[in-house]
Amino acid sequence: MTLPVFETTRLILKEVRLTDADAYQKYFNDYEIISHLAAGVPWPYPADGAINFIKSCILPNQGKDRWVWGIFLKSNPEELIGVVDLWRPGHPENRGFWLARKFWGQGLMSEAVTPITDYAFEHLGFDRLVFANALGNKKSRRVKEKAGAQMIRVSPAQFVNPEYKEHEIWELTKEQWHVRR
Repeated sequence: MTLPVFETTRLILKEVRLTDADAYQKYFNDYEIISHLAAGVPWPYPADGAINFIKSCILPNQGKDRWVWGIFLKSNPEELIGVVDLWRPGHPENRGFWLARKFWGQGLMSEAVTPITDYAFEHLGFDRLVFANALGNKKSRRVKEKAGAQMIRVSPAQFVNPEYKEHEIWELTKEQWHVRR
């Protein structure tokens, strides 16, 4: 299944391909990004981490129970700068994302998740989406708040950064999303 391409004011969102592995590796291999992720993500990140992840996790599941869009600036549509990852079933969350550090603080992630959230509710049949972030990851929390998600609990979790001991669990229902939009 080929994923739809979405365009926003500043971004193009299109499925991640093997040709994106170099940019994925370049930007993802950053402790400031990886430290906020679940403990299963290796650190130090291996030199072949991105290509192996794309080959073993993204491509075999793309369009089945996982949908992964690369984030590209319209001004540089060939270089992946981040990812929005949507999956079913949740464990507990249904969505994850990362963005290259040099692009933080510009509202790009909130812009990127909007058409993907629309797609999840309107085309993939989700009635609700569950999100999670490390307790203390204010930037990730802010993306959820802007979308209208409600924090439903804090529970123990393990992250690459061992200082993080808990995660916030958020829920966004289709109804809440439609009211917000």
